[in-house]
Amino acid sequence: MVHGEGGVRFQNWARTYGSSPEMHFQPTTVDEIREILALARQKSKKVKVVGGGHSPSDIACTEDFMIQMGRMNKILEVKGSGTGLGAVSDVAAAGVIGTGTHNTGFSHGILATQVVAMTLLTAAGDILECSETVNPELFRAACVHLGCLGIVLTITFQCVAEFYLQETTFPSTLKEVLDNLDNHLKKSEYFRFLWFPHSDNVSIIYQDHTNKLSLMTSSIDSPVPTTTTTVLAASANAFLPFLVSWINRFFFWLLFTGKVENVNVSYKIFNYECRFKQHVQDWAIPLEKTKDALLELKGILETNPKMVAHYPVEVRFTQGDDFLLSPCFQRNSCYINIIMYR
Repeated sequence: MVHGEGGVRFQNWARTYGSSPEMHFQPTTVDEIREILALARQKSKKVKVVGGGHSPSDIACTEDFMIQMGRMNKILEVKGSGTGLGAVSDVAAAGVIGTGTHNTGFSHGILATQVVAMTLLTAAGDILECSETVNPELFRAACVHLGCLGIVLTITFQCVAEFYLQETTFPSTLKEVLDNLDNHLKKSEYFRFLWFPHSDNVSIIYQDHTNKLSLMTSSIDSPVPTTTTTVLAASANAFLPFLVSWINRFFFWLLFTGKVENVNVSYKIFNYECRFKQHVQDWAIPLEKTKDALLELKGILETNPKMVAHYPVEVRFTQGDDFLLSPCFQRNSCYINIIMYR
């Protein structure tokens, strides 16, 4: 019989929200999950399923029953065809697809678009299979489930062979990148940019497939952003708000005014380890509204000098999909990521 634990304090990864569930469970088998659901029905309790807790929102919080799926987050099988079942990085696979996790790239969708099949356990204890051809309507709902549509037991991802990326970072301006947005989207497979509020400064980032082998970061006129300098900037922004506009311009000049090139295996280019505390919001808007939205944000800051915005505002792009709760449902989207160090 599965045993829950009382008195557990849950906090999300960013430590912006937390809760104290009545009972906290860490099952290792499907039968144990069924027992938990039966107990919840018996006691009329709601059940919240959580993975790594990486969402900056309070979506994982509950005062009733919490099921943490970390002990079931494992690779079950990898086939020669390149299709795998299991986990992604240090987060739970069901969590990253269920919250609409995304990267960037005009020809790529959110992570859930790489899912080809799923197995769900319903509140009644029934197991359901779904894919684009089996229970397709359920599949369209479950791929971005927000933790509200049963318990995800297995996920089949469509994978590709390991590949290398060349990353090129170079300075520009907000006016230039917005005026030539279509060209940038077409020029690089994984295009994004960083805007430094209270200025027109932008750092453009291209990431593209390459046959080159791993290459140390190469730059003639710009140092690589280090953890130390980034933490110093974050601390100064958090505790000296009257200096924010100056800090944004200074650190752009210090770290982002030169061209930097880097070649490495894809996951080392894509992965970014955030080492500092922050509040964050990630807004998805129609792609065609990108210019209007960013210019309006810039205008708000210019007309309200006491309002400050920390650097950087990260802007990414994602292809549309057909998942019912996806931020990219039937539209190509621009994601605007705004942070505040704390």
